[in-house]
Amino acid sequence: MVVGLTGGIGSGKTTISNLFGKFQNVVIYNADYEAKKLMNSSFEIKSKITEQFGESSYKNNQLNTTYIAAHVFKDKTKLEALNSLVHPEVKNHFQQFISQQKKEDYIIYENAILFESKSNLICDIIISVATPLDIRIKRILLRDNSSEEEVLRRIKSQWLEEKKQLQSHYIIYNQNSENLPSQVVDIHNILTKKNSLI
Repeated sequence: MVVGLTGGIGSGKTTISNLFGKFQNVVIYNADYEAKKLMNSSFEIKSKITEQFGESSYKNNQLNTTYIAAHVFKDKTKLEALNSLVHPEVKNHFQQFISQQKKEDYIIYENAILFESKSNLICDIIISVATPLDIRIKRILLRDNSSEEEVLRRIKSQWLEEKKQLQSHYIIYNQNSENLPSQVVDIHNILTKKNSLI
Protein backbone atom coordinates (compact mmCIF):
# COMPACT_ATOMS: atom_id res chain seq x y z
CA MET A 1 0.00 0.00 0.00
CA VAL A 2 1.35 3.42 -0.99
CA VAL A 3 0.51 6.27 1.39
CA GLY A 4 1.18 9.71 -0.04
CA LEU A 5 2.32 12.30 2.50
CA THR A 6 2.14 15.88 1.28
CA GLY A 7 1.92 19.46 2.46
CA GLY A 8 3.41 22.80 1.54
CA ILE A 9 7.03 23.74 2.00
CA GLY A 10 7.82 24.20 5.69
CA SER A 11 4.81 22.20 6.87
CA GLY A 12 6.92 19.56 8.62
CA LYS A 13 6.44 16.58 6.30
CA THR A 14 9.85 15.06 7.01
CA THR A 15 9.35 15.25 10.79
CA ILE A 16 6.08 13.37 10.35
CA SER A 17 7.48 10.81 7.91
CA ASN A 18 10.25 10.11 10.45
CA LEU A 19 7.55 9.35 13.03
CA PHE A 20 5.92 6.89 10.65
CA GLY A 21 9.34 5.39 9.98
CA LYS A 22 9.63 4.31 13.63
CA PHE A 23 6.99 1.63 13.09
CA GLN A 24 8.05 -1.84 12.01
CA ASN A 25 7.20 -2.80 8.43
CA VAL A 26 6.89 0.83 7.28
CA VAL A 27 9.37 2.29 4.78
CA ILE A 28 9.86 5.89 3.67
CA TYR A 29 10.50 7.29 0.21
CA ASN A 30 11.33 11.01 0.14
CA ALA A 31 10.68 12.22 -3.42
CA ASP A 32 12.45 15.56 -2.94
CA TYR A 33 15.59 13.89 -1.58
CA GLU A 34 15.62 11.28 -4.35
CA ALA A 35 15.03 13.96 -7.01
CA LYS A 36 18.07 15.89 -5.79
CA LYS A 37 20.14 12.71 -5.84
CA LEU A 38 19.06 11.97 -9.41
CA MET A 39 19.77 15.54 -10.52
CA ASN A 40 23.34 15.09 -9.27
CA SER A 41 23.93 11.51 -10.42
CA SER A 42 22.00 11.00 -13.67
CA PHE A 43 24.04 12.03 -16.70
CA GLU A 44 20.85 12.26 -18.77
CA ILE A 45 19.09 14.60 -16.33
CA LYS A 46 22.21 16.73 -15.86
CA SER A 47 22.56 17.13 -19.62
CA LYS A 48 18.91 18.14 -20.03
CA ILE A 49 19.03 20.64 -17.15
CA THR A 50 22.23 22.20 -18.48
CA GLU A 51 20.73 22.45 -21.94
CA GLN A 52 17.56 24.05 -20.58
CA PHE A 53 19.05 26.42 -17.97
CA GLY A 54 22.69 26.92 -18.99
CA GLU A 55 26.15 25.89 -17.81
CA SER A 56 25.70 27.64 -14.46
CA SER A 57 23.12 25.01 -13.50
CA TYR A 58 25.96 22.94 -12.04
CA LYS A 59 28.87 24.04 -9.89
CA ASN A 60 31.68 21.60 -9.07
CA ASN A 61 29.56 18.90 -10.71
CA GLN A 62 26.73 19.49 -8.22
CA LEU A 63 23.38 21.14 -8.89
CA ASN A 64 23.59 24.89 -8.29
CA THR A 65 20.37 25.10 -6.30
CA THR A 66 20.62 28.84 -5.70
CA TYR A 67 20.92 29.51 -9.42
CA ILE A 68 18.11 27.09 -10.34
CA ALA A 69 15.76 28.41 -7.63
CA ALA A 70 16.31 31.99 -8.77
CA HIS A 71 15.10 30.99 -12.23
CA VAL A 72 12.24 28.57 -11.63
CA PHE A 73 10.44 30.26 -8.74
CA LYS A 74 10.15 33.50 -10.71
CA ASP A 75 8.82 31.87 -13.84
CA LYS A 76 6.09 29.23 -13.75
CA THR A 77 6.95 27.95 -17.23
CA LYS A 78 10.57 27.34 -16.20
CA LEU A 79 9.40 25.50 -13.08
CA GLU A 80 7.15 23.32 -15.21
CA ALA A 81 10.06 22.69 -17.59
CA LEU A 82 12.29 21.56 -14.73
CA ASN A 83 9.56 19.34 -13.30
CA SER A 84 8.96 17.74 -16.70
CA LEU A 85 12.64 16.76 -16.82
CA VAL A 86 12.92 15.38 -13.30
CA HIS A 87 9.55 13.97 -12.22
CA PRO A 88 9.28 11.15 -14.78
CA GLU A 89 12.67 9.86 -13.59
CA VAL A 90 11.62 10.09 -9.95
CA LYS A 91 8.39 8.19 -10.71
CA ASN A 92 10.37 5.44 -12.47
CA HIS A 93 12.76 5.26 -9.53
CA PHE A 94 9.84 5.04 -7.10
CA GLN A 95 8.21 2.22 -9.08
CA GLN A 96 11.47 0.28 -8.78
CA PHE A 97 11.49 1.02 -5.05
CA ILE A 98 7.91 -0.29 -4.69
CA SER A 99 8.82 -3.54 -6.46
CA GLN A 100 11.52 -4.15 -3.85
CA GLN A 101 9.16 -3.80 -0.89
CA LYS A 102 7.36 -7.09 -0.36
CA LYS A 103 6.83 -7.50 3.37
CA GLU A 104 6.07 -3.94 4.51
CA ASP A 105 2.62 -2.90 5.72
CA TYR A 106 2.84 0.28 3.67
CA ILE A 107 5.18 2.80 2.04
CA ILE A 108 5.15 6.47 3.04
CA TYR A 109 5.68 8.45 -0.17
CA GLU A 110 6.71 11.92 0.98
CA ASN A 111 6.20 14.43 -1.82
CA ALA A 112 5.69 18.19 -1.48
CA ILE A 113 4.11 18.40 -4.94
CA LEU A 114 2.20 15.13 -4.86
CA PHE A 115 -0.86 16.59 -6.60
CA GLU A 116 1.01 19.00 -8.86
CA SER A 117 3.07 16.14 -10.29
CA LYS A 118 0.01 13.84 -10.47
CA SER A 119 1.84 11.39 -8.20
CA ASN A 120 -1.36 11.15 -6.16
CA LEU A 121 -2.58 8.76 -8.86
CA ILE A 122 -0.17 6.06 -7.64
CA CYS A 123 -1.25 6.40 -4.01
CA ASP A 124 -3.85 4.30 -2.20
CA ILE A 125 -4.18 6.76 0.69
CA ILE A 126 -3.18 10.44 0.97
CA ILE A 127 -2.26 12.36 4.11
CA SER A 128 -1.89 16.15 4.12
CA VAL A 129 0.03 18.11 6.71
CA ALA A 130 -1.70 21.34 7.75
CA THR A 131 0.48 24.05 9.26
CA PRO A 132 -0.31 27.77 9.71
CA LEU A 133 1.38 29.96 7.10
CA ASP A 134 3.25 32.12 9.61
CA ILE A 135 4.85 29.03 11.19
CA ARG A 136 5.84 27.68 7.77
CA ILE A 137 7.47 30.98 6.79
CA LYS A 138 9.48 31.14 10.04
CA ARG A 139 10.68 27.56 9.60
CA ILE A 140 11.83 28.12 6.01
CA LEU A 141 13.58 31.40 6.88
CA LEU A 142 15.54 29.64 9.62
CA ARG A 143 16.26 26.52 7.55
CA ASP A 144 17.10 27.89 4.11
CA ASN A 145 18.54 31.33 4.87
CA SER A 146 16.14 32.78 2.28
CA SER A 147 14.42 36.16 2.17
CA GLU A 148 10.72 36.34 3.01
CA GLU A 149 10.03 37.38 -0.59
CA GLU A 150 11.77 34.22 -1.87
CA VAL A 151 9.87 32.05 0.60
CA LEU A 152 6.49 33.48 -0.42
CA ARG A 153 7.38 32.98 -4.08
CA ARG A 154 8.10 29.30 -3.43
CA ILE A 155 4.89 28.88 -1.46
CA LYS A 156 2.86 30.45 -4.29
CA SER A 157 4.37 27.97 -6.76
CA GLN A 158 2.57 25.13 -4.95
CA TRP A 159 -1.10 24.26 -4.67
CA LEU A 160 -3.15 25.95 -1.96
CA GLU A 161 -3.21 23.89 1.23
CA GLU A 162 -7.02 23.82 1.25
CA LYS A 163 -7.05 22.31 -2.23
CA LYS A 164 -4.70 19.51 -1.14
CA GLN A 165 -6.67 18.82 2.02
CA LEU A 166 -9.96 18.46 0.14
CA GLN A 167 -8.41 15.59 -1.83
CA SER A 168 -6.78 13.88 1.15
CA HIS A 169 -8.03 11.00 3.28
CA TYR A 170 -6.38 12.25 6.49
CA ILE A 171 -5.02 15.57 7.75
CA ILE A 172 -2.29 15.92 10.36
CA TYR A 173 -2.33 19.29 12.14
CA ASN A 174 1.20 20.44 12.85
CA GLN A 175 0.99 23.51 15.08
CA ASN A 176 3.08 22.09 17.89
CA SER A 177 5.22 18.97 18.18
CA GLU A 178 3.48 17.59 21.27
CA ASN A 179 0.38 16.26 19.52
CA LEU A 180 2.11 14.90 16.40
CA PRO A 181 2.98 11.40 17.71
CA SER A 182 -0.60 10.66 18.78
CA GLN A 183 -1.99 11.75 15.40
CA VAL A 184 0.55 9.56 13.60
CA VAL A 185 -0.21 6.56 15.83
CA ASP A 186 -3.95 6.92 15.20
CA ILE A 187 -3.49 6.95 11.43
CA HIS A 188 -0.97 4.10 11.52
CA ASN A 189 -3.44 1.94 13.46
CA ILE A 190 -6.13 2.64 10.88
CA LEU A 191 -3.77 1.97 7.95
CA THR A 192 -2.55 -1.35 9.30
CA LYS A 193 -6.12 -2.51 9.86
CA LYS A 194 -7.05 -1.43 6.34
CA ASN A 195 -4.02 -3.15 4.91
CA SER A 196 -5.17 -6.49 6.28
CA LEU A 197 -8.38 -6.11 4.26
CA ILE A 198 -6.74 -5.22 0.92
